[in-house]
Amino acid sequence: MAQRITAEEAAALIQDNMTLGVGGFGAYAAPDELLSALAERYERLGSPRALTAVCGISPGSNRPDGRGLARLRAPGLLDTVMAGHFANPPEIAELIGTNQVAAYALPLGVMLHLWRAIAGHKPAVLTHVGLGTFADPRVEGCKANQKTRAQGRDIVELVSLDGRDYLAYKTFPIDACFIRATWADEDGSLSMEDEGVGDYAAELAAATHNSGGIVIAQVRGIVSRGSLPPKSVRVHHPMVDYVVVNTDPALHMQSYAAQLRPELSGQLRRPTDSIPPMPLDNRKLIARRGALELRPDCLINLGIGIPSGVGVVANEEGIAQRITLSLESGPQGGVPVEGAGFGSAVNAEAIYTVADTLELYDGGMLDLSFLGAAEVDYHGNVNVSKFGSRCTGPGGFVNISQNTKRVFFTGTFTAGGLKEEVRDGRLVILQEGRSKKFRRQVEQITFSGDYAVKSGQDVTFLTERAVLKLTPDGLMLTEIAPGVELEQDILAQMEFRPLISPELREMDHRIFQAGPMGLTL
Repeated sequence: MAQRITAEEAAALIQDNMTLGVGGFGAYAAPDELLSALAERYERLGSPRALTAVCGISPGSNRPDGRGLARLRAPGLLDTVMAGHFANPPEIAELIGTNQVAAYALPLGVMLHLWRAIAGHKPAVLTHVGLGTFADPRVEGCKANQKTRAQGRDIVELVSLDGRDYLAYKTFPIDACFIRATWADEDGSLSMEDEGVGDYAAELAAATHNSGGIVIAQVRGIVSRGSLPPKSVRVHHPMVDYVVVNTDPALHMQSYAAQLRPELSGQLRRPTDSIPPMPLDNRKLIARRGALELRPDCLINLGIGIPSGVGVVANEEGIAQRITLSLESGPQGGVPVEGAGFGSAVNAEAIYTVADTLELYDGGMLDLSFLGAAEVDYHGNVNVSKFGSRCTGPGGFVNISQNTKRVFFTGTFTAGGLKEEVRDGRLVILQEGRSKKFRRQVEQITFSGDYAVKSGQDVTFLTERAVLKLTPDGLMLTEIAPGVELEQDILAQMEFRPLISPELREMDHRIFQAGPMGLTL
């Protein structure tokens, strides 16, 4: 039976040099009261020191506001971070980028499957996920900076089985974890009714418990023993050591965007005609071009930012009911939330666990994926995880991009001060971006074009002014926007010259017109 304690008492359980698992998925489900108490204890006592924080998507608001994992930013508190993604708390990404904290960046699905393997006392997770990318030990071996490399620790090895290459990611013990739930009953069983994502509290709790560690849960309140419906219990009380009841609602928000939106947790439905249409800007042009690729009954993953606009356009066009949108955070169906609340969906049809979702992705369940791309090279390699001193980690990007049948990378053609408008059905470039995205060499390989070609994937790059396809011989330009000059606006804005299709054509003119495109599926 779990014991009820205060957040301050929970913080006192964390000792120097521990490996601490931290729940939460970006803006969602952060155990902020526990993290706040731990930070305050460190400020008072200088302990615990040199922690290793283990996360999936590190909790944070994507702004430098000190929330989520950023509460542990004080010098000396963290020694190492192991996570699928670091940048939601920008302060932590800064510590990693400036070599103050060591970091291992793992594909999100690998991290969650590691937790399951830890719980099962297995030595490693054996998978193809990460081959040819920064995770591959022949490339960077998941090591995010020089401080990490100086540790002399290898967390992934290349192995061969039946003549095929795989990566073996090694398991490790977890000493304690902070997770969050909606309710705990008097025994300590946990339910997640108000959470807007699938989360991974059960996997983290199991890994910690079976490592002999301490499982501490932050909850909204306590309910009577036996009052939680058995199917709503996500973490059963034998795995929970301590329960902390939230005392400040600001430290127990559904997400950093809202205290509670019941249409995100599946507790009610919201009319989708209340979702505002996108303005006709370059983001919408890209989303519309992506929407032209939709097919009836296809299962689609949408990344954060520009890719999420594909779902909004599908809703505008009245075809959202003919497709199923899937988010790695668990929601299946519905309309993905944009902006600060990204990661959940309005009116989801189902909400899987994150680990189950990514397992299905790894096996090729997705028909289409729309993902972002910060840097692209001639060979089709894509970087979304490292930019100078800024290290973000891949999130679910590697699991999704390596295993989807048809992958669409989206983004504006250039970045940094880019100003464009649509005028009379044509794209007008008012001010070119300062930074080229199509580079001679990407800074980090988050997606391997070579692996994609060998795997037979169909890979396309969608921008507001051009469409390119990955071929065995490199990138090929296949479409350009009306109003765009080939040499000045496309080729001169690339650090390499792509192949040019002999059937080069203009992008669909409906993309550049006001009002619905009239899509049907």
